[in-house]
Formats: sequence, C-alpha cells, structure tokens
Amino acid sequence: MNFADGANIGGDLNVTLGNSADEIVAKVVAALDQRGDSAKAVQAGLERETIFHLARCIRPEVIGFEQAVKELENAVATALDVIAKGERGSNQETFVEDILKRLAETTKKGDFDAGAKTVDDGIAVLDQQADALRRSRETLLEAGVEQDLLRRDPAAVARRIEAIAAMNRTGGNPAWSQTYRKRWIAFYAEGEEKGINLSLEVAIVMATRMLESADNADRRGIALIFLGTALACLGERESGTIRLEKAVISYREALQIINRDSNPRQWAITQNHLGGALLALGERERGTTQFAAEAIFVYHQALEVCTREQMPIDWAETKMDLGTAFHALGTALHAQGAGESGRARLKEAIAAFHDALLVNVRIERPLEWATTMMNLGNTLARLGEWEGDTAWLEQAIAAFREALEENTRERVPLAWCKIKINLGIALAALGRQEPGIARFQEAVSSYHEALQILIREQTPLLWAVAKNNLGLALAMLGVRESCMTRLVEAIAAYREALEENTRVRVPFLWAQTQENLASVYLAHFHDVCQTCQLDAALEAVNGALEEYRRAESQFYIKKAEGLREVILGAKSNL
Repeated sequence: MNFADGANIGGDLNVTLGNSADEIVAKVVAALDQRGDSAKAVQAGLERETIFHLARCIRPEVIGFEQAVKELENAVATALDVIAKGERGSNQETFVEDILKRLAETTKKGDFDAGAKTVDDGIAVLDQQADALRRSRETLLEAGVEQDLLRRDPAAVARRIEAIAAMNRTGGNPAWSQTYRKRWIAFYAEGEEKGINLSLEVAIVMATRMLESADNADRRGIALIFLGTALACLGERESGTIRLEKAVISYREALQIINRDSNPRQWAITQNHLGGALLALGERERGTTQFAAEAIFVYHQALEVCTREQMPIDWAETKMDLGTAFHALGTALHAQGAGESGRARLKEAIAAFHDALLVNVRIERPLEWATTMMNLGNTLARLGEWEGDTAWLEQAIAAFREALEENTRERVPLAWCKIKINLGIALAALGRQEPGIARFQEAVSSYHEALQILIREQTPLLWAVAKNNLGLALAMLGVRESCMTRLVEAIAAYREALEENTRVRVPFLWAQTQENLASVYLAHFHDVCQTCQLDAALEAVNGALEEYRRAESQFYIKKAEGLREVILGAKSNL
C-alpha cells in the first residue's frame, strides 16, 4: 500500500457537539457543572442564566468545545471577582463603593452592558472632581477592564488600559508608558502560556494602538514588532492564514525602519521573526517552495549580523531556524519531483542543526538542546524514509527519545506532543521497511499519548497531523494483520483529520489525507468486496490529484496516478 508521507511538525472531555448553537452552549455549561464550578459560582451569587449568557458570548460553535470551556472558566472567574469586590468593599469613598455594589448586582444578572455604562457614568462624575478621587477613578477603570473582558471587547479593554496608563504618566503618550507596556506583556504572556485567545486579541489591539500613536520611527518599529508577535502567536493556532499574513506585513514594515548598523541585534531578531511567520505560512501551502526559500534568505541575512563570536545564543537560534527552513524547502522540492535537490537541502538542514548544537549544549541549555534534537530527528527521519535507509531512521528515533528526556510532558506539554508525533512518524517509517507489526504498534501508542494532551480547538493543525498519522499507522496494521477493524479505525482517524485539514484552508494537506483514504478504502474493498469502497477510493484519489496537479507536485502526482490505476483495475475486474 502507498500512503502519503507523514507530515513532520515543528481535552480530556470527549464531546460530540450538536448542530444547534444552544445545544453547544448547554454542553459547555454542562462541562462546568461536572466539575462543580457552576454550583460554586451560583453559590457566590452569579445567576445560572448569566453563566449561559457568558457561554453564548464566547460563541463555542465558532471556537470549539475545549477552547470554549477554557474561555468560560476564565469569564466566570472574572465575574466572581467583580461580585466579591462589590460585596466586601474596597476601602474607597462611598461613591465608588456604591458603584461597585451596583456592578456586583448587574454582573450577577449578566447585564454587562449596563455594568460598563455604570462605570462610564461614574468616571464622568469623577472627572469633575479633584485629585482626591484619582485612586477611585483607577479602581473603576480596573473594574471596567473586567467588565469589558466579560463582554469580550478587546478594543474597550485596550482603551481603559490606556486611560489607566495616562493617570500614571505626567506627560507624553500613555500608550508608550511603562504601565501600558507591562500590561501588553502580561496579556501576551497569558495568551501564549495559558492558551487564552481573548488575551492575544487584547494584545493585538493594544499593539495597534501603539502603532497608531507612535510619534517617531523607532517607536513605530517597536510597535510593528509587538503587533507581528501577537498576530503570529494567534495565527499559528488558527487554520486560516489571515493573521499570519498580517504578521509578515508587520515584520516587513519593521525591517524598513530598524537600522541594521545602529541596532544590529534587533534587526536580526526581527528577521528571525519574519522567517518563522513565513515558514508557518508555508505549512499551510505544502508543496510550494516560495515561503521556505524566502525564509532561508531571511535567516542568512540575520547570520551576517548574528555571529557565533559576538552573539552565540542568537546565532544558535538562527542556525536552528535555518535548518527548519532547509527541511521545509527540501520537502517541497521532493514533492515537485526534484528528489536529489530535496535530499541535498535536507543534508544542509542536518549541518545547520549540528552547528546549533555547538551552542545549545544539553547541560547549559536543556530545552533548546531538546528542540534542536527534535528538529534534527525530523530531518533524519525524512531522509531515511526517502533513501530507504534504516540507519537514518534509527538515528532519528534515538534523537527523539533523547529529546523527550528534557522536554517532558509536565515541563513543556506542547513540545512533548510534537516530539511524540514525530517519534510515531519515524517508527512507522521504520516499520514499513521491517517485517512484523511492532513498530506500528509503538507508533499508534505514541500518537494516542499526544492526542491525550492536544486540544483540537487550541492547536487544530497539530491535532490533525496526529490524527492523519494515526490513520497511517492503523492502516498499515490493518494490512499486516489482515484486520478489518484496524482499517475502519484508520478511516475514522482520516475523516477526523479532514475536519481541520479542509480543502479551503490547507489544500495540499487535504489532498494527502484524501490519498491516504483512497488507499485504505482499496484495502477495505479487498476484505469486504463492496463496490462502494472502490467508488469512495476513486473519488478520494481524484480529489487528491486535482490539488497535486494544481501544486505541480510531480512526486505526489505520479504516486496518486499509480494508485488510481490500481483502483480502476479493481473496478474493471468486478
């Protein structure tokens, strides 16, 4: 059987959502009910209908179940904080105490618009009074931030933070104060580390405001970097490309401003950020060389500044990024039929990773060392698969296992998942060159372990990669064991992957999964002899061929055409 290549990559509640938005909202609230969170919130004074109102505002039918549960937990916590402040008092003037109590009542009922208006009306009154009420005004502004977060209004949050910053600044632009910047850093860190997308949306709006109010070129360059960083972080989680494209634009504009001679390190770091965004875009458009080639050019420019002698850490990070770009370019060239050139690029990637390891020493920089080992393993595995060399694959597996000793599940769960997926890919590739089923069984276990951690709504593409490669391993087990159950499980895994790997979002990945489906439908036909299996196989491979031809990926075109001939041959023998 010929399955499409496994794609290398750089929740515990299993809920099947209904089609109705109200049904989805109910299930999200039910998740909080199961944990006892809803009961605690109601006991604290938050009306149950308000919890449903918060859930509807989150729009779980758009962002997905797991992410919606996380966002609702965060919103309920904010609402309870508002209620607690109103009930316990804040040692403020009676005027403020009265408003905080009114906010507690409107929050209990879920009337956040009324709460925001109460805050605005109160601020208007305080604006007419002297400095004695300045602290009260700041208290109300912070209360307004909470209300605006509950309303999921990033722009309003940013405006209030700018107002708070203005109170703590004697002159100048509040969006460029230390207070404002510290709040941006806090929102970005919360979004990146805790997976709260709303926090990243606030960071994007805040950076946009910095850009709008920048009064010189240096500030404009800084604001563009802040904006690009927040856009790229959120964009990498999404299946679409709009935010990543905006991040690329932001970084390009910043590089037109930052002077290479007077600020070489910032210039080089921005080049690296641009390269990362380009590679993320390339992941969405597999089979094309454009983004990887441009990223390589960008990294080479950065290395002209980041020398090992002057900036060893930046040099190592850039070398690792360069290796990743060479890997992506090699994979794209191979897909286009330029196999020899593709293998040459992979060997350049291996050399770049070995360079990075000269600085990313395990005892001194364990996490960076582990990341480099993972990337090295990816390239070794891909080279071993292409050349049919088990030695490369065994080296890759050893690299992944070493990386897992530092990138543990508890320490860095997402990085651990990536290594587990790549380990499964290498094990399956080795299994195809060995007799028996042991390697495939190991691969299946590795994918399942990763999928226990991955939340589909937070990392949809990574989740789909795990599902697609799980399907590959299950299909090979089904063929080796002559087990129809395994084939059915493989079909289910592919179909789940296609829910994220849609033709519109990621056409090349969609085509690879369709080709895999065609292969497993054909294998299933040999077991059950039902013509519908051949019809499904033909439809799937035809769709894959359309996208392969559009991408001019000769390697995949040839492979899919061979599979199509086998399917047609089986149909002619009926």
